[in-house]
Parts: sequence; C-alpha cells; structure tokens
Amino acid sequence: MSGRLDGKVAIITGAARGQGEAEARLFAAEGAKVVLTDLLEEQGEAVAADIGDAALFVRHDITDEAGWADVVARTTERFGPPTVLVNNAGILRFNRFQHEDVDSFRKVLEVNLVGVFLGMHAVIEPMREAGGGSIVNISSIAGIVGTPGTSAYSTSKFGVTGMTKSAAIDLGPYGIRVNSVHPGSIDTPMIRDIGGIELPIDAFDAFVNRLPIKRLGTPADIAPMVVFLASDESGYCTGAEFVIDGGETCGDLGLM
Repeated sequence: MSGRLDGKVAIITGAARGQGEAEARLFAAEGAKVVLTDLLEEQGEAVAADIGDAALFVRHDITDEAGWADVVARTTERFGPPTVLVNNAGILRFNRFQHEDVDSFRKVLEVNLVGVFLGMHAVIEPMREAGGGSIVNISSIAGIVGTPGTSAYSTSKFGVTGMTKSAAIDLGPYGIRVNSVHPGSIDTPMIRDIGGIELPIDAFDAFVNRLPIKRLGTPADIAPMVVFLASDESGYCTGAEFVIDGGETCGDLGLM
C-alpha cells in the first residue's frame, strides 16, 4: 500500500464485520492507527487481533454518550487524538410505513441518527486540538431517494445527509471536514438477514439484473472511497455526498 493514511488515527464504528471491517483493514494497510468499535465483541476482537498492533477493539454502544467519551479517551491513550471518525454502524429493519410502530421507528433513529450525532460531538474537541480532521458518515442511497419498506431507515439516513451538510458548515472553521458516503445494495449480513432468515445470493438476481452494473456491491467497493475521504487527497471536499451504488439511483430500467 502507499501510506495514504500515514499519521492518521481513526475510529470506525460497526467494524466487527461487513463494511466497517473492510474499512478498518484498508485503513491500517494505508498506514492509519485504527480503533474498531462494535457490540459484536468476539468478532471485533478477532478482526483487531488479525490487523495487529495498529488496531484496538473497544466494545461500544453508539447510542451511549458516556461510551463515546470512553472510546475517545482510549483512542487518545493508545494512539493519540482521533483525526478521523467513520460513523459506519447502523441497523436496517424492513417494514412498510403503514405497519411501522413508533418504538421500532425510534430505535432506528436512535442508532442511525442520534448515534452519529453523538460520535461527531465526541470528536470535535480532540480534532480541533489536533489541527483538524475528517468525519465520514455512512449514509445510504436511502438518504437520497425513498425506498420501499424502509421508512424508519430512510428517515434516519436522510437525517444523516442533512446533518452532514450542516456540520460541514459549522465545523469547517476548525479544520474539520464532514462528508457522507451513500452505498447502494451491498452484500453484507445486514441486507441478507430478513427476519432472522439469511437470503441466498441468488435471491437478489431479479434486482441486480436491473442495475447498470449487474451485481451487488461488496464492502471492498466502499472502503476505498472512505479512505479517500479520510486522506488529505480529499482536502477540498466537505458537505458532499459520495454515491457508490452500481447505478441504482440512475433510474429504474424496468419502467422503460
């Protein structure tokens, strides 16, 4: 690797598997020190151990403000103040709007939106004292266009998109850049799990055949964009939306 993240200290949430794991591995390969956080303790510890001395795992509930303070403190103690935050952790629950209940709706917002808010707040001062930093919020194409059966998820991701833009304005004077990444349908455990049933890959055939790029995305498709936004190469990018979706938001070919 080329050392694009040499000297960076990154916190990546939801890093025990999927996109977060891929991001953590690529960050370390590019020279960053990485703190992985997740509720999946055994898996997260294994990933951090496999990465080696450049990684630390912290069990972490992103909805807990005190937990965020602990993550930042442990990051600073081990590697120095965080200069990159990747708000990757999130949950997805499928339910038609007319069947959504308020408790489930609030839970999704608490994790996907409030958790991101808390993470951003937790790193402002250490980043400011370090001379600046980069916050990368993993939103979704569901934060750009409506998607069926995901009213709570889509609401939370639109919220992340808007919060990213407002925070970019407010935090710019501190040298802190804030951008959002908008994956399409990425082959991770989150989209495979429907009500406790793991869908086989061929269950997505009808969907992917309508895409310009006819496959599901992979975590390896997302991680390089996150590295770019964490690196100095993106130094003039803030408040922007970076879509990685195989053309999913171009339009529905099935309508033609």
